[in-house]
Amino acid sequence: MKRLSIRFRITFWFTAALILVVLFTYVAIFFVSDQILQKTIRDNLIETVEDNVDEVEFYQSIAEVDLNADVDHFIEYGKGYLEIDDDFLDSVNQVYTALYQDDGALLYGENPISREVANTGFVDGHVQHIHVAGRKYYIFDRQLTEEGLEGLWLRGVASEEQGVVQNSTLIQISVIFLPLLVLLASVGGYWIAARALGPIQEISRTADQIGRENDLKKRINLGGGEDELHRLADSFNDMFEKLDEAFEAERQFTSNASHELRTPMSVIMAQCEYTLEEPRSAKEYEEALRVIQRQSRKMSGLINDMLDFARLDNHPERYGKEDIDMTELVSSVCTDMALVREKSISLQFDVKDGVGFYGNRELLSRLLVNLISNAYRYGRENGHIFVRLRTGETELYLSVSDDGIGIRGEEQQKIFRRFYQADNSRSGVGLGLGLSMANEIARFHGGNISVESVPGEGSVFTLTVPMP
Repeated sequence: MKRLSIRFRITFWFTAALILVVLFTYVAIFFVSDQILQKTIRDNLIETVEDNVDEVEFYQSIAEVDLNADVDHFIEYGKGYLEIDDDFLDSVNQVYTALYQDDGALLYGENPISREVANTGFVDGHVQHIHVAGRKYYIFDRQLTEEGLEGLWLRGVASEEQGVVQNSTLIQISVIFLPLLVLLASVGGYWIAARALGPIQEISRTADQIGRENDLKKRINLGGGEDELHRLADSFNDMFEKLDEAFEAERQFTSNASHELRTPMSVIMAQCEYTLEEPRSAKEYEEALRVIQRQSRKMSGLINDMLDFARLDNHPERYGKEDIDMTELVSSVCTDMALVREKSISLQFDVKDGVGFYGNRELLSRLLVNLISNAYRYGRENGHIFVRLRTGETELYLSVSDDGIGIRGEEQQKIFRRFYQADNSRSGVGLGLGLSMANEIARFHGGNISVESVPGEGSVFTLTVPMP
C-alpha cells in the first residue's frame, strides 16, 4: 500500500483539527450561547425597566409644567397629574413596558400578554417567567416610590423569541461561514505545506540523484535562508563534501598503494625472469637475491605502515596509554637520531626538564622519528635540525625545525595526505607516509601537527597536544 505524502498527512490532520474546532463551536452555539442570550434578555429587560422608572413624574397642578418645552403624555392620577415620556410608548429592543396600579389596572403602555399576566402578582425587583402558547416570557416589576407615585408599578415584558431570533441568525452565519473557513484554511494549509516541504523535496531529489549518479560533488541548493531546513541542507552539503574528500582520499590511497606495491613487485618479477633465463654464477644469484631482498623490505615496510594506519583508524584501543617521561623520550630519540648525520646535517635539541605526559610511548617515539627523518630527507647539505620540547598552561609543544628546501604554500596542507610527496618523486626516497602517520598519531592523542615553511629557508613542524 502506497504511503500518503507528508504534505497530505499534514493537511489532513490540520483539517481534522479545524473540523473538531467547528464542531465544538456548534456545540457552544447550540447549548452555551442560548443560555448567554437568555441572560442577556433578562439583563436588557431589567435595564430598560430601570431606565423607565425615571420617565414617570408627578405634578399636583398642570400649571407646574413648562408647556413651552417638549410636552410628553399626561394622565390624571390621584390629586394631580402623571407626566410620561413619549418614548415610553415604544418598545426598546423588543422589551415592552407598561404602567400599572396596585390592583392590576393598566394605565399606560403596552403589554402583549396583558391578559395572561393579569393574575400574576407584582414582585418588586425580581424577574419572573411565564409560558404563553408554548412561548416563554420574562416579567420584571418595579414599584414607584417617589412622592405622588404611590400605588404604581412598572412592568416590563420580554419574549425568549428575542434570543431565538439572535441565536438563529448566529447559527445561520456559523453554518455558512465556518465550513467555508475550514475549506479555505485546508486549501491554504495544503499550499503552505507544499511551500514548507518544498526544500525537503529538493533535498530528497538531490540526495537521490547523488545516489543514482554516484556524484558526491553535487550540492543541495535551496537559495538564501536561515531556517531549520536551510541549516539541514548546509549540514548535508558539509557531509557530502567530507564524504567526497574521504572517498577521494581513499581512491588516491588505493591508487598510490597500488603504485608503490607494483614497482617493487615489477622489479622482483623482472629480476626473477632475468635470473632464470639461463644458468648464472653464484655471485649473480647473490646479487639477484639482494635486489629481491631490498624490494621485499620496501614492500614489507609499506604493508606495515598500512596496517598501522588501519589499526589507528579502526582499533585505536589496541594502543594503550601510560604515564610517560617526555623529557627522557625526546632526549633519547634525538640522541639516537643525531648519529645519522645524513648529508652531514647536525641535530640539536632543547628539552624542558620534568615534562610528563599520558600517552603511547611507541607511537610518540615513532612520530618524533618520522619528523626528524623527514627533516633529514629534505634538509640541505651541512644543514641543521633543531628539536624543542616545551609546555604551556594547558598544552605540550614538540617542534622539529630544519633549514632545508622548505615547502610551497599550496602544498603545506597536502603533505599530511597518505603517499603525498612534495617533489612528486617516486624514486624510492620515502613512501609519503611519514608525515601522514605522524598526523594520525597526533590525532590519536587529541592534538594536531602544524607546519610553517618558507621555500628555500626551511620548515618547522609543531605537535600540539593537550596536557592531562
